[in-house]
Amino acid sequence: MIPETKQTNEEIIPTELIIKKAVEVICGKWRMIIIHLLREKVLRYGEIKRGVPGISEKVLVHELKQLVELGMVEKESFGEVPPRVEYRLTDKGRTILPVVDLLKEIGQAFM
Repeated sequence: MIPETKQTNEEIIPTELIIKKAVEVICGKWRMIIIHLLREKVLRYGEIKRGVPGISEKVLVHELKQLVELGMVEKESFGEVPPRVEYRLTDKGRTILPVVDLLKEIGQAFM
C-alpha cells in the first residue's frame, strides 16, 4: 500500500507528486534497458551503445546525462588518450532494478 504522503524535513509531499516523479525517473524508451545493462558490471560508452541496438548517439548521450543527473548512474572519466569513460549504477540506481525485472516479466507475458 502506498502511503498518502511522504514527509520531508520541511514539507509534506502529496502521493500524486511522488508518483509523477517516479514516472519521470523510469520513462524513456531506452532508460530501463540502459539500467539493465549496467546492473551487473561497469560499462564504457561503446559497450552500452552496442547493447542498445537502434539508439542514436544523441539519445544515448541524453539518457546517460539524465541518469547521471538523477543520481542513478555514476560517470567516471579517466585522463587518457583516447578518452575513457565508464558508467556504473549507484545504490540509488539499483533501487530501480525490481521495476526493470517486473517490466521484463510483463514484456515476456505479451511476447
